[in-house]
Amino acid sequence: MHLTKEDRYIRRRLRQARKQAREFYYCRKYPINPKKIVFTTIEGTTGFSCNPKYIALELLRRRQNLDLVWLVDDMSKEFPAGIRKVKNTLKNRAYELSTAAVWVDNSRKQLECRKRPGQFYLQTWHASLHIKPTGLDRGASFSKIANLVSCHDSNMVNILITNSPWMEKNAPRNVVYTGQTCRTGSPRVDVLLKDRQACREKFRTKYGLSADSKLLLYAPTFRNGSQGTKRSVDKQNKMPDFFRLKDSLIKKFGGNWTIVLRLHPQLTARHIEASISEKSSFIIDASKEDDMSEVLGACDILLTDYSAMSFDAAYMHLPVFLYVDDLREYIAERGGLMWNLEDLPFIKAKNDDALFSAISQFNAELYEKDVSKFLSDLEILEDGNASKRVADIIELHMGSR
Repeated sequence: MHLTKEDRYIRRRLRQARKQAREFYYCRKYPINPKKIVFTTIEGTTGFSCNPKYIALELLRRRQNLDLVWLVDDMSKEFPAGIRKVKNTLKNRAYELSTAAVWVDNSRKQLECRKRPGQFYLQTWHASLHIKPTGLDRGASFSKIANLVSCHDSNMVNILITNSPWMEKNAPRNVVYTGQTCRTGSPRVDVLLKDRQACREKFRTKYGLSADSKLLLYAPTFRNGSQGTKRSVDKQNKMPDFFRLKDSLIKKFGGNWTIVLRLHPQLTARHIEASISEKSSFIIDASKEDDMSEVLGACDILLTDYSAMSFDAAYMHLPVFLYVDDLREYIAERGGLMWNLEDLPFIKAKNDDALFSAISQFNAELYEKDVSKFLSDLEILEDGNASKRVADIIELHMGSR
């Protein structure tokens, strides 16, 4: 039988996974610690961030007798007291996960990972509503190995948290998951609804900005073709003209504007950084900030393309502009979009001129009306209490331990 290059690659990955899984089976000789919870974000490539961060903070607020472990690649990442960071190596991963009562993750576990009977795996995922297709909705662009990894992880999950009927309806294809869900809202959104002023002050202090400075966050999403590309602000590689953008913002809204750049974590993890010259001193590169939610909460406008961050911004009714200059190419790469962009309440622009025109014509009252109707129609549950609901689920599983 003739094997394709992809088939041979999958066989190698599966052989490697079976070999590495021995570490997990070996660690079963150690007892499960009923008070240990292991957190991971984006396979260990990011630090204290996303939904797991706010779940951990809520658990820390409630209890002091838990062993909260965070698997992370970069041990220079900072974590609060009460979080025990552990280098994300195979041996460490196998030991910590094998001896934990609860796992909390926002992405996929590796193929070698094995869950023991009695362990509880809560999957938060890293997006609720989203524009770009994921999982099976990617069609032919969703590789066999990606499907295998997704199924392996989903088969171990006990509960997937959601924030809407839309997410629950689409989970079988988007997350390749057909198990139990629980509508709690997104813990990472809590800070946007309850502590936004703290986010604003913290960011401006850190970067030496005045208290009344206005920020636009530019956060383009991940593209497969970008993995080996230096995305440069100076060259404006698939990016808007930031000088004209700043002028447009000043003319429309007044004040002193700074543009905050944040690349997707997968790009940042591969050391693909923005090149910022002295001429563009009004641009701050916040790509390496661990917590996207805190950065978003500090800003006044979001400019993105196909990122799920647009919905997080909508939950706090932040103006969202979608810069979709490569719409046709992106659809061809991803296999489509989850929404007709015209059905979204966000402002769309396919080139620089359209973007700056849209800014000049922005109607805050109409935008607020459209966003409110959109969220109401979708029955979105985001009220700032998601972390508490998820912590309740974890404590219920742990019982009185």
